[in-house]
Amino acid sequence: MLTCFIRYEIDPYKKDAFAEYARNWGQAIPRCGADLIGYFAPHEGTTTTAYGVYTLPGLAAYEAYRARLMADPLGQENYRFAHKEQFIRREERQFYTLASGPHAQRIEP
Repeated sequence: MLTCFIRYEIDPYKKDAFAEYARNWGQAIPRCGADLIGYFAPHEGTTTTAYGVYTLPGLAAYEAYRARLMADPLGQENYRFAHKEQFIRREERQFYTLASGPHAQRIEP
Protein backbone atom coordinates (compact mmCIF):
# COMPACT_ATOMS: atom_id res chain seq x y z
CA MET A 1 0.00 0.00 0.00
CA LEU A 2 1.28 3.46 -0.93
CA THR A 3 0.25 6.73 0.65
CA CYS A 4 0.59 9.86 -1.44
CA PHE A 5 1.17 13.13 0.39
CA ILE A 6 0.65 16.21 -1.76
CA ARG A 7 2.18 19.30 -0.21
CA TYR A 8 0.79 22.58 -1.51
CA GLU A 9 2.08 26.08 -1.08
CA ILE A 10 -1.02 28.23 -1.49
CA ASP A 11 -1.78 31.93 -1.67
CA PRO A 12 -2.82 32.86 1.90
CA TYR A 13 -5.42 35.28 0.54
CA LYS A 14 -7.11 32.52 -1.48
CA LYS A 15 -7.74 29.87 1.19
CA ASP A 16 -11.44 29.79 0.27
CA ALA A 17 -10.54 28.87 -3.32
CA PHE A 18 -8.29 26.08 -2.03
CA ALA A 19 -11.15 24.81 0.18
CA GLU A 20 -13.43 24.63 -2.88
CA TYR A 21 -10.70 22.80 -4.80
CA ALA A 22 -10.35 20.34 -1.90
CA ARG A 23 -14.11 19.68 -1.73
CA ASN A 24 -14.14 18.95 -5.46
CA TRP A 25 -11.33 16.40 -5.04
CA GLY A 26 -13.36 14.91 -2.20
CA GLN A 27 -15.82 13.81 -4.88
CA ALA A 28 -13.54 13.04 -7.81
CA ILE A 29 -10.64 11.20 -6.15
CA PRO A 30 -12.63 8.34 -4.57
CA ARG A 31 -14.71 7.99 -7.73
CA CYS A 32 -11.49 7.54 -9.73
CA GLY A 33 -10.10 4.79 -7.51
CA ALA A 34 -8.01 6.19 -4.65
CA ASP A 35 -8.87 6.03 -0.96
CA LEU A 36 -8.91 9.70 0.02
CA ILE A 37 -7.81 10.37 3.59
CA GLY A 38 -8.43 14.07 3.15
CA TYR A 39 -7.36 17.55 2.18
CA PHE A 40 -6.03 19.76 4.95
CA ALA A 41 -6.01 23.56 4.79
CA PRO A 42 -3.93 25.93 6.93
CA HIS A 43 -5.45 26.68 10.31
CA GLU A 44 -2.82 27.54 12.92
CA GLY A 45 0.92 28.11 12.62
CA THR A 46 1.02 28.45 8.83
CA THR A 47 -0.92 30.41 6.26
CA THR A 48 0.53 28.87 3.13
CA THR A 49 1.01 25.09 3.59
CA ALA A 50 -1.79 22.63 2.81
CA TYR A 51 -1.89 18.87 2.19
CA GLY A 52 -3.83 16.25 0.29
CA VAL A 53 -3.43 12.60 1.37
CA TYR A 54 -4.69 9.42 -0.27
CA THR A 55 -3.74 5.76 -0.54
CA LEU A 56 -3.51 3.27 -3.39
CA PRO A 57 -2.39 -0.37 -3.62
CA GLY A 58 0.76 0.45 -5.61
CA LEU A 59 2.33 2.40 -8.48
CA ALA A 60 0.40 0.57 -11.21
CA ALA A 61 -2.87 1.47 -9.44
CA TYR A 62 -1.62 5.05 -9.17
CA GLU A 63 -0.99 5.27 -12.92
CA ALA A 64 -4.49 3.90 -13.70
CA TYR A 65 -6.03 6.27 -11.14
CA ARG A 66 -4.25 9.30 -12.63
CA ALA A 67 -5.52 8.40 -16.12
CA ARG A 68 -9.10 8.14 -14.81
CA LEU A 69 -8.73 11.42 -12.92
CA MET A 70 -7.47 13.25 -16.02
CA ALA A 71 -10.52 11.98 -17.95
CA ASP A 72 -13.03 12.69 -15.18
CA PRO A 73 -15.24 15.76 -15.91
CA LEU A 74 -15.00 17.10 -12.34
CA GLY A 75 -11.25 16.43 -12.32
CA GLN A 76 -10.81 18.38 -15.55
CA GLU A 77 -12.98 21.19 -14.20
CA ASN A 78 -10.97 21.33 -10.98
CA TYR A 79 -7.65 21.52 -12.84
CA ARG A 80 -9.07 24.43 -14.89
CA PHE A 81 -10.35 26.12 -11.72
CA ALA A 82 -6.91 25.94 -10.08
CA HIS A 83 -5.24 27.28 -13.22
CA LYS A 84 -7.71 30.15 -13.54
CA GLU A 85 -7.69 31.19 -9.86
CA GLN A 86 -3.90 30.79 -9.36
CA PHE A 87 -4.17 29.87 -5.66
CA ILE A 88 -1.56 27.10 -5.84
CA ARG A 89 1.97 28.47 -5.84
CA ARG A 90 3.74 25.12 -5.61
CA GLU A 91 2.78 21.46 -5.46
CA GLU A 92 4.85 18.35 -4.76
CA ARG A 93 3.94 14.67 -4.42
CA GLN A 94 5.74 12.15 -2.29
CA PHE A 95 4.93 8.47 -1.80
CA TYR A 96 5.37 6.55 1.43
CA THR A 97 4.73 3.07 2.79
CA LEU A 98 3.50 2.48 6.33
CA ALA A 99 6.40 1.49 8.58
CA SER A 100 4.68 1.39 11.98
CA GLY A 101 1.89 -1.15 11.32
CA PRO A 102 0.15 -3.13 12.42
CA HIS A 103 -1.12 -0.79 15.11
CA ALA A 104 -2.58 -1.78 18.47
CA GLN A 105 -6.19 -1.04 19.31
CA ARG A 106 -6.75 2.28 21.06
CA ILE A 107 -7.88 1.91 24.67
CA GLU A 108 -10.68 4.22 25.75
CA PRO A 109 -10.12 5.90 29.15
